[in-house]
Amino acid sequence: MELCSINGLKGTITVPGDKSVSHRCIMFGSIANGITEVENFLKGADCRATIQCFRTLGIEIEENGSSVRIHGKGLHGLMPPTDILDVGNSGTTTRLLAGILAGQPFDSKLSGDASLNARPMKRIMEPLTQMGANISSILRNDCAPLYITPGKLHGIHYSSPVASAQVKSCILLAGLYADTETSVTEPSLSRNHTELMLREFGADLHSSHALDSTQATVSLNPGRELYGQRILVPGDISSAAYFIAAGLLVPDSEILIQNVGINPTRAGLLKVCEDMGADITLLNEHTQSGEPIADILVRTSTLHGTTIEGDIIPTLIDEIPIIAVMAAAAEGTTIIRDAAELKVKETDRIETITDNLLAMGCAVTATEDGIVIHGGRPLKGAVIHTLLDHRIAMAFSIAALIAKGNTQILDSKCVDVSYPQFYDTFEELL
Repeated sequence: MELCSINGLKGTITVPGDKSVSHRCIMFGSIANGITEVENFLKGADCRATIQCFRTLGIEIEENGSSVRIHGKGLHGLMPPTDILDVGNSGTTTRLLAGILAGQPFDSKLSGDASLNARPMKRIMEPLTQMGANISSILRNDCAPLYITPGKLHGIHYSSPVASAQVKSCILLAGLYADTETSVTEPSLSRNHTELMLREFGADLHSSHALDSTQATVSLNPGRELYGQRILVPGDISSAAYFIAAGLLVPDSEILIQNVGINPTRAGLLKVCEDMGADITLLNEHTQSGEPIADILVRTSTLHGTTIEGDIIPTLIDEIPIIAVMAAAAEGTTIIRDAAELKVKETDRIETITDNLLAMGCAVTATEDGIVIHGGRPLKGAVIHTLLDHRIAMAFSIAALIAKGNTQILDSKCVDVSYPQFYDTFEELL
């Protein structure tokens, strides 16, 4: 994909359904009793991997455009897989599905592509083992492929060293099959889609925050059956982020992005934009299926640097690539810290962001847990090495719109992981 600078992005758009919510609809619907009907489901490669895994586990799933109908078989209705469960490039599929499989009375194996199989799985293997699960790394490197055999699960109280929705969700899903209460305490609250949706499906679950710290605890009591639901998936704020940035950075632009999820555990981007001086207005705020939703109106703005750290990091970890692009265009210095989790995403995103910003002429320095970006220099066109990371491809496509000269995005097809229509959406704004 080759791109160049433009002016005047204007119009009204929608973005695909939320990736995190879409994954969970398939998983929870499959282990619920009855039919779950989902609208605005994300048909990206990661979510399709989740569908295929549950079909392999004996679940009937009907697809009609962005609508999905899941014929759930209850907590104990999954069938032994006849093949390895292929999770593709999806860390969410791997870690959440491992929690469900830990409670099943049959053997299973999980494996993905080369990138997925290099990502750390010890973070779920340790708590699942504490619960009595039998889970091992086939290559003995604490990564997938994973081998899971039947084990009697016990409830635990797990203090997670990281704020991770995937770790938390894995443990809670295993907790559905445990003999006593399971609880997870995080150093700060990670995205809470699992908690919100499990309550909608009927799980006995409650959350609490420590009054004297930022710690958050969620507890689940086993024994309750789940029941199918009707779910409207909100637009993914991680997908909207690129068009929020485009509306702020491209001269003479005004973009309205409709029906976007603004869950506080996901919407740290909006706070950062506010801190940077962005002209953003939330319209038509409401709640559907337990998730807060709004239309987001964005206008071209003059941005300035800021510091991004601490508890806000888990609420915007996937948006850091596009925030870095915004910081490169802003006046002054932006400091991103406490974001070491970037190193274990689809790529080492600290390194990938830094290398590509340097190629575009930005003054940027990588740190152990983040990036320091000295903004305000004009960006120049460059060859962008995405390393097959969808969020790098999309973020630097936005950078290309304000760079002098042409920019080539290598392996741009990788956007299909989360936003197959990404480049088509631009056509609606030209």
